[in-house]
Amino acid sequence: MAEPTPGISAVPHEDNLRYFDVEISGPDSSPYEGGKFKLELFLPEEYPMSHQKICLDILKDKWSPAHQIRTVLLSIQVLLSDPNPDDPLANDVAQEWKTNKEQAIATAKEWTQKYAK
Repeated sequence: MAEPTPGISAVPHEDNLRYFDVEISGPDSSPYEGGKFKLELFLPEEYPMSHQKICLDILKDKWSPAHQIRTVLLSIQVLLSDPNPDDPLANDVAQEWKTNKEQAIATAKEWTQKYAK
C-alpha cells in the first residue's frame, strides 16, 4: 500500500491483516485487457518462509522469503499476459491453449467482457 503499483490494489481486512482483497487490471494487449480481476490473498502464518498456492514458479520451486506481496501480484498480472499452459491450474483450459490458441484467446476475451467488467 505504501508503494502502489499501477493496475494492482491490495487492501488488508481490518480484522485480519493476513487477508487481502486484491484487484488486478488485465494487461494491455492481452485477452484480459480492460478486465478487473478480483482475488483473495491469504498469507499463511509461516509467511514469508512459505509461499502461497498458485501455479506460478516464484510461488513454488523459486520461492524466496525476500519476495514481497507486490512482487507476487505483479507476477500474477504478468501471467495474464503470458499464460503457461505447461503448468496449469485447469488442465482443460491449458489443453485448449496448446491445441487451439486462437479459440482460447477468443474465449478469454469473451469471458473478460462477460465476467470481469
